[in-house]
This record gives sequence, structure tokens and C-alpha cells, in this order.
Amino acid sequence: MVPSTILFVFGTRPEAIKLAPVIEELRRDAESFTVRVCVTGQHREMLAQALDLFGIIRDADLGLMQPDQELTGFAAAALTGVGRVIAATAPRVVIVQGDTTSALAGALAAFYAGVDVAHVEAGLRSGDRSAPWPEEVNRRMISVLARYHFAPTEEARAHLLREGATDVVVTGNPVIDMLLSTRTEGVAFPELDPARRLLLVTGHRRESFGEGLESVCLALRDLAESVPDLEIVYPVHLNPHVQEPVRRILAGVEHVHVIDPVDYVTFVALMHRSTLILSDSGGVQEEAPALGKAVLLLRDTTERPEALRAGNVRMIGTQRERIVAEAGALLRDPARLAEMAQVRFPFGDGHAARRIAEVLRDRLRGQ
Repeated sequence: MVPSTILFVFGTRPEAIKLAPVIEELRRDAESFTVRVCVTGQHREMLAQALDLFGIIRDADLGLMQPDQELTGFAAAALTGVGRVIAATAPRVVIVQGDTTSALAGALAAFYAGVDVAHVEAGLRSGDRSAPWPEEVNRRMISVLARYHFAPTEEARAHLLREGATDVVVTGNPVIDMLLSTRTEGVAFPELDPARRLLLVTGHRRESFGEGLESVCLALRDLAESVPDLEIVYPVHLNPHVQEPVRRILAGVEHVHVIDPVDYVTFVALMHRSTLILSDSGGVQEEAPALGKAVLLLRDTTERPEALRAGNVRMIGTQRERIVAEAGALLRDPARLAEMAQVRFPFGDGHAARRIAEVLRDRLRGQ
């Protein structure tokens, strides 16, 4: 049997983290699959960090990232570039993940070329076209273009079936595969005081740029000053719209560590070490329950209600006073925090990549 060529298209660090287990699983079966990887470079430094960490070989690197790039220009360049890669590699299937502009461009280029699209993490819906923006619309359009839909949960599958999708399989999310296989032994944080509780923070969503992000930073400053045994670590996204307010408001605040983005292993170690997490990240919503961590979600909508129902995540938005009140209440009440911070697995059991490979193997053999 001639192996089927599978082309992965992605451009950001979260996509690389979630697709790495799938790439590895398909590469293990060289009789069935020939794996090719095209990266758009939607993120440059942060993506390269993940590719190097996971040993992902780039067969094509479009290198499209530009300072303050506009979505229209990036989307047009990605669509053209991915189209050329598809023409050169002639894949049976193009695999995209999630809801980035790179994922949409990859799916649309494949559709134009008459190539089947497989969508990993399919079926997430916030119900609000403007939040997260533009991701909510991106993933809806990818669902229209895709043939194979790999849903992380039953709820995601239900969304897709209501919208008319047919080949939908619940696989779990491969980020749990990655999380459970990540070894953090030997990762040390000598700059952190072990006697202090750690508040881990991430925040980078477009809809929070400006007033929302400034409000978050002011709340962090308040918490650092009002909770005597607290230490805050904020790995800051490289986007200038995030860097500027975070560093301006938090620079020099005692017991607040504003640091550059860390690699995935280090970030998982920080999650393990944390007492509480404040974040607007989709990945953190998925990972924290599996680690038994509590998250206050700095958003007003979420496409991952499973995390809310599990009890590990509470959605609080970006208002300064509410962040201080909610985080302070949890930090003052260990029993209430412990109730949230239990190990749960709403997004899969760590075998998503194997299930995705099995489905593709069967479909491409015509079964």
C-alpha cells in the first residue's frame, strides 16, 4: 500500500503544542502515512520555540509574520503560500487545528485544491461572533470546509451535528496527550520564594487589548500589595499590544515577575507549582483541570463550557474590582479553593492522537 501524504498546516505555538502528538502518532505509521509540515509563521519566535522543543521538522516555512500585521494581508499571503505547498506536495488530507487565521487559510487552500480537510479540535462554539475574535468565525468557516471533524467533547460534536456535519468523531483534545506526557522533573525556579503562594497569569486575547488588559494589570498590582504571601508570575506574549501595558503597569512591583514567554515544559512546571491561575487562554482551560488547578477566566464568554461545569474554571471577565475580589476570596479560603482545584478530565484521557490516526487510517483505506 502506498502511504497517504498528510499535510499539517499551522502557524502558532498553541497549534504546534496540540498537533505535536498527532504528528508523532502518524509518523510512527510510515506504512500508512507520509507526514509533511507547513508552518505559516503567524507567530515567529514563539512558534520556533515549540517546533524545536518537540522536534517538529518543517518541510515548508512561509515566514509570513510582519510587525503589526493586519489580518487581511496575512490571510491573503497564507492562502497563496499554502496553496503553493499543496500543489507541490499533493496531499490526500490537510490537517488544521483550532481556529487561527493560519488554520482557516490552510482549510480554504485545501478546499480550493480539492483536498480533504481534517479539523482537530472541531466544534467549539462561544455563540458570540465577536468573542473570541476572529476565532469564533474562523472555526465556524473551517467546519463548513472540513470533511473529517475531530471533536474534543460530546458537546462539540453536538454543535457540529446541529450544523449539518457528518463525519464527526469524539477523540478528546490532543493537548491532554501532550500535557500527560510532559516531564517537568528538573525544572527549578530559584527566583521564586518557596514560602510564597504562586499566582500564575496569562493574558493576550485581542478583545482584551487596551482597557481590559490594563484593568487586569491594575488588579494584579492590587493583589500583590494586599495578599502578603503571594508571588505573581506573568509570562508575557510578545505582541506589543500586550507587552506595553503589562510592563508599564507592573514594572517594579514587588513580588511580581514579568517574564518573557517560556517553553511548554517550563509553563507546565509553573502550572504544577501554582496555587491559582488567572488566564484568558483556551489551552489553560483545558489543561488546568487535568492538573487539578483552579482558574479564574479573564473573559466574558467561553467556547469550553465543559471546564466551567467541571468546576475548575470560573469566568470573571477583566474588571479590576471583580478580579481582586474573586482571587482574594479564593486565596483567603483554602477549602473553597480546594473544591475547585481537583483533578478532572473534561477534555479527554490522553489518547486523542491515537484515535485521530485510527480514523484517518480507516477512512483513507476506504473502510
